[in-house]
Amino acid sequence: MSGKTIKVLMNGVTGRMGTNQHLARSILAIREQGGVKLRDGSYLVPEPVLVGRDERKLAALAKTYGVANYTTDLDAALADPTNEIYFDSQTTAQRTVGIKKAIKAGKAIYCEKPTATTAAEALELYTLARAAGVKNGVVQDKLWLPGLLKLKYLIDTGFFGKILSVRGEFGYWVFDGYDQPCQRPSWNYRKEEGGGIMIDMFCHWRYVIDNIFGEIKSLSALGATHIDKRLDEKGAEYACTAEDAAYGTFELKNGVICQFNSSWAVRVRRDDLLTLQVDGTKGTAVAGLRECHVQGEAMTPKPVWNPDIPSPIDYYENWAKLPVRDVADNAFKVQWEKFLLHVAQDDPFPWDLLAGAKGVQLAELGLESWKTRRWVDLSPLI
Repeated sequence: MSGKTIKVLMNGVTGRMGTNQHLARSILAIREQGGVKLRDGSYLVPEPVLVGRDERKLAALAKTYGVANYTTDLDAALADPTNEIYFDSQTTAQRTVGIKKAIKAGKAIYCEKPTATTAAEALELYTLARAAGVKNGVVQDKLWLPGLLKLKYLIDTGFFGKILSVRGEFGYWVFDGYDQPCQRPSWNYRKEEGGGIMIDMFCHWRYVIDNIFGEIKSLSALGATHIDKRLDEKGAEYACTAEDAAYGTFELKNGVICQFNSSWAVRVRRDDLLTLQVDGTKGTAVAGLRECHVQGEAMTPKPVWNPDIPSPIDYYENWAKLPVRDVADNAFKVQWEKFLLHVAQDDPFPWDLLAGAKGVQLAELGLESWKTRRWVDLSPLI
């Protein structure tokens, strides 16, 4: 098996998401399988170079996963011409600086979302990358989740008839740290450090809606800080200055209405941490991260409202579970493979920094809607 190695600077992968999804389950998994196959039959094998501020953490991570190279000197790593791709999964507030340096150094850019804390900053990153002629991409992982792939299949094959509405429920209970350790980093709940669920999750909902359901025309949003105090990683109490829940309604240009509830203060009694219910004239589907259940018109019961007796209908009956016909790979890994092929042989990759800026735009408009308590329209970024 012939091939070449491509070195990938991975900045900020000592965090949970960076370690698990990007390093272990994506880059190292691609390396373990022998790389990604190119058109000429050879293979492109990614070689990670870990970058961060804490040498102790980097050394431990490198030892655990068998990574040969790591450094705390980002500038020197960017100056090395053998490092071809720069990946950034730092905290949102730190991301812009690293990406700008990488663009100036002429590296291909791939990064987590949100790409910045404001739409203007996010659009600037795209403009700089385009002017520099560097290839760029943004993580939009949910597009390759098995459940959403099944939803897309149902749409493409006409299962729904005319789609009427989409209801998204996302979130789980994040402990405040007093009786149980908090399972998310404390910066998530500090606005001054780039935290807040609206900037986090509205970036996801933008690419999910754009790629699966249609273009957004306008939105109305409300945020809330349900839990006002938490304990940080050192056990110190702090005031939560960012919202931990966001409730958004999106009107699409095609007439579909999407409602997405996002919360770190909700207990789960649904099929998954994320569920999407799509209602159409001919059928309905409810998709989670991996599974998807459908109910067509012929199997839809005919309820009659009567609160005085127990319901004679079991509303979980008459649903069919879509079979697993194609085993789906890790969603982050799938997009990484596509980006590597984009860098190596110009394969199409539409999920660029402009797509990332659109996500930040939606979050920014959501915050504006919340502040002004009104509907706001989306305008093209460029």
